[in-house]
Amino acid sequence: MVAIKRILVATDFSEASSAALLYGMNLARTYRAQLDVVHVVNDLAARMLPSYEAIPDVGRVQTEMEAVARHALDALLAGEDRRLLRARAVLLTSAQTGDRIVAYARDATADLIVMGTHGRTSVAHFFMGSVAQHVVRSAPCPVLTVRHSQRDTMQTDELQRLVAS
Repeated sequence: MVAIKRILVATDFSEASSAALLYGMNLARTYRAQLDVVHVVNDLAARMLPSYEAIPDVGRVQTEMEAVARHALDALLAGEDRRLLRARAVLLTSAQTGDRIVAYARDATADLIVMGTHGRTSVAHFFMGSVAQHVVRSAPCPVLTVRHSQRDTMQTDELQRLVAS
């Protein structure tokens, strides 16, 4: 039997990420695993060209972005989730989102990564890239990708029965 002790759910606060969080929470309940809900804030200074003086206060903007993300991340986990699933909201900062998720999974010894995927077309994917694809290719553990769909509106009990069977 596969032992799943720690599940990492990566979120960008999209509908696909919400669906992934539902899956991750239910899997954590089923396997009695610890749940880490991770969001990576873009590191503005690392992405800026050498002449980033065009933005008067990059540090202030970065701090505001992180505060907004922290608030949104904390709102995803109820007190009961934190207690029963030993769920933690983890805020990270990096210019390379996929690499940072993979590094966190490795450092935290995650047994499974669950994340949403937007299912972009090949043209959009070419221009925008895919964090999910990068994580799937680089992760030290299995990765479950979830697309938002009508199925994701299932009741929690229905999803638990599906996972258990």
